[in-house]
Amino acid sequence: MVGVDTNVLVRYFADDDAAQSAQARALLERQLTREAPGYVCATTLAEFAWVLRRAYGGGRAEIAEALLGVLTASNLVVEHKAQAWQALAEFRNGPAGFSDCLIGQINRAAGCEHTVTFDRQAARQTGFKLLGS
Repeated sequence: MVGVDTNVLVRYFADDDAAQSAQARALLERQLTREAPGYVCATTLAEFAWVLRRAYGGGRAEIAEALLGVLTASNLVVEHKAQAWQALAEFRNGPAGFSDCLIGQINRAAGCEHTVTFDRQAARQTGFKLLGS
């Protein structure tokens, strides 16, 4: 198993650099397999969604589709996959960013009563509480 960094996923989905996108395609479509998968940690997944939004101006639906592609790939192992699926559902239907949704889901799975934040948008998500209010 090899770890897959955020920029590899971005090059694959954005297809914005001919040489790097071709290398990312070769890795993700031909080199990684179910038997020898790539590993996507939760940090990479969160960064991936953030980069698609901030650097590429992706909308919620577009980002959700890209995340779905990662989560359903048979040649990728995703850290905290169950929580990532739950975070994707929250992201599709709520105001918070995917990263906040993922943080909340991972924290819940770890037994946290709630997650405190200063982010007013994140605080509107189930399981978050605004600190200082």
